[in-house]
Amino acid sequence: MTISMYQASVPRLANVLGNLSGILDKAQAHVDAGYVDAATLMQYRLAPDMYPLFKQVQIACDKARSVVARLAGMEVPYYPDDEKTFAELKERIARTVEFIRSVPPERIDGTEDDEIVLPVTGKETRYKGMQLLLGHSMPNVYFHAVTAYNILRQNGVPIGKRDFLGNP
Repeated sequence: MTISMYQASVPRLANVLGNLSGILDKAQAHVDAGYVDAATLMQYRLAPDMYPLFKQVQIACDKARSVVARLAGMEVPYYPDDEKTFAELKERIARTVEFIRSVPPERIDGTEDDEIVLPVTGKETRYKGMQLLLGHSMPNVYFHAVTAYNILRQNGVPIGKRDFLGNP
């Protein structure tokens, strides 16, 4: 049995982002219970040179939206980075999932060997579709989602592996 580019991308990306949204619900509940201040949590970083929580969520969404659009030969939808609350971050996730699910499988399937050029750290980087998806974009989405998870866990939000994995 083979797996298509669509199957390897959209359902997996929608799943990890949906799980991230659920984790943000638990973070909001932790804030509402008075355990931590929301603004402090949104600005928390694991290390001084890492992005804060809100940016981790934004980038996870950006990478998911970008890879699906690029594989489908579409313009990448732009979302301003202006979220200040968990509800706003959840809305960004919802818009991202809505967009990626709106792209029909036939726009993505068969793009394994398509050349896609991205500006990466100021220089053109060429990828084949499969390489972009599995070697660049998926690892980035998971990296930023797990970093958001780790920030919340570090701050006492009662989440565990099952929250991150959800129902794969």
